[in-house]
Amino acid sequence: MISTISRRYSLDEYRAIEEKAEGRSEYRDGEIVPMPGGTLKHSRIRGNIFAFLKFLLRDTQFEPINSDLRLWIPEHRRGVYPDVMIFDGEPQLNAERLDEVLNPTLIVEVLSPSTADYDRLSKFRMYRSIGSFSEYLLVEQDEPFVERYSKQPQGWLLSEFSGLELSISLDSVNIEFAFVHQSSNLAMKL
Repeated sequence: MISTISRRYSLDEYRAIEEKAEGRSEYRDGEIVPMPGGTLKHSRIRGNIFAFLKFLLRDTQFEPINSDLRLWIPEHRRGVYPDVMIFDGEPQLNAERLDEVLNPTLIVEVLSPSTADYDRLSKFRMYRSIGSFSEYLLVEQDEPFVERYSKQPQGWLLSEFSGLELSISLDSVNIEFAFVHQSSNLAMKL
């Protein structure tokens, strides 16, 4: 049996590497895990969702942020890049870092074949350790299907939405979010 030596990185080492890196990587309690590159379809859907939420939430206390900003999950010592996060008021920075936040209210992940299980299971479990987190959207990119998890007093409630035209009430930010599935991407409608 051959053993491999796996290098563990301190959080400071990871942050220094990430500041200079061309691609993004997640930090997983000492491990640096490169994120897979996105597809054109994934990028379009994520961009459409972000733009539509930005428009719908204008003139409110809610602020959507795209996937360029890292979410730090202290309980799990993880740094991740959700596709879209929404904050109720000012995002709370992690130790005054300008590239890490702690307090999203809503998180959206566009599912890829390579990350769907991770987003549904491990990531969702970690996200639930965030006190401000109360709503989670998982958007399929290859079919008109969205899973919405909302925090309830008794636990998390799953609602599923499917069809070519979806309308989802996002309780955490008080808006109705309408999706229209097109052949090449997901569009939003007013």
